[in-house]
Amino acid sequence: MTLKEFRWHGRGGQGAWTASELLARAAIHEGKYIQSFPEFGPERMGAPVKAYTRISDEPIRLHCAVYKPNLAIVMDPTLLATVPVTEGLGENGILIVNTPKTPKKMKEELKMAEGTVWTVPATDIAMRILGRFITNTAMLGVVARSTGIVKMESIEKVVQERFPGPLGEKNIGVIKEAYKEAKPE
Repeated sequence: MTLKEFRWHGRGGQGAWTASELLARAAIHEGKYIQSFPEFGPERMGAPVKAYTRISDEPIRLHCAVYKPNLAIVMDPTLLATVPVTEGLGENGILIVNTPKTPKKMKEELKMAEGTVWTVPATDIAMRILGRFITNTAMLGVVARSTGIVKMESIEKVVQERFPGPLGEKNIGVIKEAYKEAKPE
């Protein structure tokens, strides 16, 4: 595997950095090299934020933001109107969007001529299982399915470490449901 770069788009308080960190920790469990870091300042809750994850089989020597991600994850669909979430995605790039819309509809709306779009109703899944609008763990399930970068078992392990007990079990349920419900185009 060569270096894979991920860019997470969310709003303050939605757990974009937590999702980035959990993905990185899952990769560590599999013996991979990682980086995970946020990009935000003193923004208030709800302001747009980014987080980045890098995963590689070899040491990572880059120390900058991710400008040409292999995968971009949009946790809050309202960001689509104001944040250039597809910026830097190449012809083989993957975009994951939290939306009940079809991947085909999202590709049309975003005018994406290349790459793959995955959609998942992450907010609905989170509300149904967690009772909260926190979609970060749902998006992890789609990342695992769309890339195979880490095994589901590794994600489940780090989620249970981070959120022990019933909260961890519910989050694992969210991950599994999003994994099943995600659709590609």
